[in-house]
Amino acid sequence: MIQVQTEKGSVTVSSAVFTNIVGMAASNCFGVKGMAVRSMTDGLVHLLRKEAMGKGVLVTFHEDNSVSIDLHIIVDYGVNLKAVGDSIVSEVRYVVEKTTETRVRTVNVYIDSMVVGG
Repeated sequence: MIQVQTEKGSVTVSSAVFTNIVGMAASNCFGVKGMAVRSMTDGLVHLLRKEAMGKGVLVTFHEDNSVSIDLHIIVDYGVNLKAVGDSIVSEVRYVVEKTTETRVRTVNVYIDSMVVGG
């Protein structure tokens, strides 16, 4: 969690807020099919529904009130992986810093799978 002090008191932003913001920002990027999670039982990668997209995100909070973000995604087949990764890093960094006023140290994108078609 991040705690921000203002002249009227403090505001605490939970990790769930960060994971949802990150998941939405990443999912809106071109070529991203959705967030991914690896099943503990069968080891397969599964596409997460919109309601659970935060499970594909790990936010690490640092003592200087900055964050590091790891996210696991599934992309559409045939997209330029570097371009998609660069787009996600830029978008996630911008959206998180703009909405939470928290500095983002790193954004690590893990492409877990590709899907063909709709």
